[in-house]
Amino acid sequence: MRKSLVVTVLAAVIGSGVRAQAPIPPPPAPLAKNIELNTVLMQSTFMIKGPNAQGTQTMGTVFIVGRPIPNQPERGAYVMVTAAHVLDEIQGDLATLLFRKQAANETWALLPVVIRIRANTQPLWTKHPTADVAVIYINLPSPIPLVSTDLLVDDKVIAENDIHPGDELECLGYPLGNAGNPAGFPILRSGKIASYPLLPTAVTRTFLFDFRVFQGNSGGPVYFVYSNRVSQGVTHLGQTIQGIIGLVSQESLFEQQSTGPYSKTVEDIQLGLAVVVHANLIKEAINMLPPPALSAQ
Repeated sequence: MRKSLVVTVLAAVIGSGVRAQAPIPPPPAPLAKNIELNTVLMQSTFMIKGPNAQGTQTMGTVFIVGRPIPNQPERGAYVMVTAAHVLDEIQGDLATLLFRKQAANETWALLPVVIRIRANTQPLWTKHPTADVAVIYINLPSPIPLVSTDLLVDDKVIAENDIHPGDELECLGYPLGNAGNPAGFPILRSGKIASYPLLPTAVTRTFLFDFRVFQGNSGGPVYFVYSNRVSQGVTHLGQTIQGIIGLVSQESLFEQQSTGPYSKTVEDIQLGLAVVVHANLIKEAINMLPPPALSAQ
C-alpha cells in the first residue's frame, strides 16, 4: 500500500484536473550560477499549508525553480513545484507559504506569505496528466537563489553518469510538519535508490528511495551531489555533478491483516521507502505552463 505524505488528521485527496486560466509569469530573476546545490535548495524549499476538508491544517513541501526566459538563459521565472496532492488537499483559494527573509545581520526569520492557488474554486496550478506533480508560477516578496530547470535531470544525465540502485540521494522536507529551526528551513534526510530499473523514465515514471520518510515530506526535492564520480569505468577526478532527480510523492506501506475468532484488523506497516516521481515528469509539467514572456522584464 502507498500513502500520501501530506500532514493532515484525516487524509482526503480532493482535487480536479480542471485548471482556471494560469497565472501570468512573474518578472524574471537571475538564475544562480556556480551553485552548491545543498545550500541553494535549502534556501528555495518551503513549507506550504492551509485548511483541509475537515477544517484542520494540512501541509506539505514545495521548492522553487527558475524557468529560463527565451533568449535570456541567465534569467528565469519563479516556478513552484510540489506533489499535486499537496495542493489538492488544501481547501479554498488561498494557501500560506512559509517564506523566509534574511535580515541585515544575516539572521533569518519566518515570513508567511498568502498565495492564491485557485480562482473561484478552480485550480490555478498545472497538474501533470498522469503523475503526482503540480507546478505554478509564483511571485515572491524578496529574491532567493534560483535553481534553473536545467538541473532537473533527464534520461541522458542518468545514463551518462551511471546513476543506479545503491547510489546515495538527498531529500529536503518537513517530516510531520517539523522544520530544521525556528526560521523554517527544511530538514535534510538521505538514503539510497532502492529499485530497478530507472530508465527509461517515460516507462518507469517513479522509483523507490530508501530513507526515513514521514507525512509532510510530500513534494520535497530529491537530488544528488557527487564528487569524483566513477561512471562508465572512468573516474572524473576534481569534478562535481549535481541535479534534481525527482520529488517525493508517497510513502510505500505494507498492509498487514490480522484475523481473530471474532475480529479482523488491518494495520499499515511502514517500510521506510518513498515513491519518487522522476524529474523528467516535472519538466513535462513545467513545459505545460505558458512560456515566460520577454515583456515581463
